[in-house]
Amino acid sequence: MAAQEEFFAGIPKIQYVPGAGPTEVMCFKHYNAEEVLMGRTMEDWLRFSVCYWHSFCGTGADPFGLPTLNRRWNEGTPMDSAKKRLCAAFEFFTKLGVKYYTFHDRDLSPEGATLEESSRNLEEMADLALQLQNETGVKVLWVTCNLFAHPRYMNGAATNPDCHVLAYAGAQVKKGLDIAKKLGAENFVFWGGREGFLSIHNTDVAAELKHMASFFKMAVNYKEKLGLKCQFLIEPKPKEPCKHQYDYDAMSVIGFLKHYGLENHFKLNIEPNHTTLAGHSYEHDVVMASALGMLGSVDSNTGSPDLGWDTDQFPMDIRNTTLVMKAVIGQGGLQPGGLNFDAKVRRESTDLEDLFIAHIGAMDAFARGLRNAVRMIEEGVISAMVKERYSSFSRGLGQKVEDGSATLEDMEDFIKQNGWDSRPPGRRSNCVRRSIVVFLLAPLHVNV
Repeated sequence: MAAQEEFFAGIPKIQYVPGAGPTEVMCFKHYNAEEVLMGRTMEDWLRFSVCYWHSFCGTGADPFGLPTLNRRWNEGTPMDSAKKRLCAAFEFFTKLGVKYYTFHDRDLSPEGATLEESSRNLEEMADLALQLQNETGVKVLWVTCNLFAHPRYMNGAATNPDCHVLAYAGAQVKKGLDIAKKLGAENFVFWGGREGFLSIHNTDVAAELKHMASFFKMAVNYKEKLGLKCQFLIEPKPKEPCKHQYDYDAMSVIGFLKHYGLENHFKLNIEPNHTTLAGHSYEHDVVMASALGMLGSVDSNTGSPDLGWDTDQFPMDIRNTTLVMKAVIGQGGLQPGGLNFDAKVRRESTDLEDLFIAHIGAMDAFARGLRNAVRMIEEGVISAMVKERYSSFSRGLGQKVEDGSATLEDMEDFIKQNGWDSRPPGRRSNCVRRSIVVFLLAPLHVNV
């Protein structure tokens, strides 16, 4: 491969052009990396990341069709194509102006015939990745290990009924953590695509959950032994490929972590497409994880509400991005996490420009969401209404409930003295009316 080989010839670095017209699609119309909002740049608030597997390993194949994306970087022997793929990716990162990327170990390098060969391949590719990182300033947002694609993991990795398979998964994660340290990864993700069951009749759920917790504790211990300074993240998903996955949604994962004493070592990487597959609204798991101090990062994509599977589309709905960014601002940012575009162009999008257009559109959508969220917070109208709605907890009995000192006897005494509702009729209707106004106007307000 020639040292100066260019994969996106004719495509310059993407610029911010706020006055661009509707047919000008190879520029940002809303994302201005240097724009300062609430004391921080847009780039710092959003911390965009490109996912390696969809954008550079994806072929456009689906269960009903052969590959449609003929990428020049996929030509050659497995290791030759892996090197070309990595160079193409860094060219894309720099032209798009994104500072982070994410990958699975098996995205970066091909699996070998043995664990040793797989590790050698990964080390060789990590050396090239480190070189390109140093040349471009692009960093690793997170690394993860593919513990679901190989046939050995058909019954799971950490929850496999065969300890031999669990041991292989442990060895693979050990190497993944080594690579994370080498490349300066800021996070490390665990996604349990095969950690679940198809039939409860042949599954010991209690044993599998215990084994998965033990697996995570081994990872925590090795991370500390290694001196690896990164955040561990678990990514919830309710189903697919398993009929039922243990990491069903944010609250399931948080409950698991607390039950096994792991809550201080992990946070959550929320993928909204997974959230909607669990039957929740787009922003639900982001908000719930953030409320409990467990939101670490977001795999920024979307699905089609009318479909029952994980479509990994680029997020373009401004209302959704606004609600996500409002939660992110509310917790002071996502760092060391970010907004990773775990999304893929459709199999019909065969032009290289489409890869840019999809990311540009999603980045603009989150830029608009960020501006909307900042406006909502700075105006303070909705937050004032919410504060008023819960104002009864700032005094008297409510204050005792708030600080945890109230008793059921206090509840009984209060009702005997005040009846079922102590609020004046006017104030009751006021609260109802204002709640309705907020509900009706919020979608209009955020789509500015």
